[in-house]
Amino acid sequence: MADSELTPRMLRERAENELRPVAQRRVELLAELQEIDRKLRPLVRKAVTAEVSYRRIRELSGLSPATIRAWSQDPGE
Repeated sequence: MADSELTPRMLRERAENELRPVAQRRVELLAELQEIDRKLRPLVRKAVTAEVSYRRIRELSGLSPATIRAWSQDPGE
């Protein structure tokens, strides 16, 4: 059936069905990233305390200097 023959409801259902798996994967990845950040935060503080440079931490982690600074100053979890 061509798109021009589909009702608006059918078009919405098709769009949702196409969106659903990709959107769900994004949700899963964000949850995984939050868990990784929870584990990474104290390691960043420890690295800063050990005088690892922000540049090196950024290279290893992909974190921005602002995030490194914030995480190194905030006791967090």
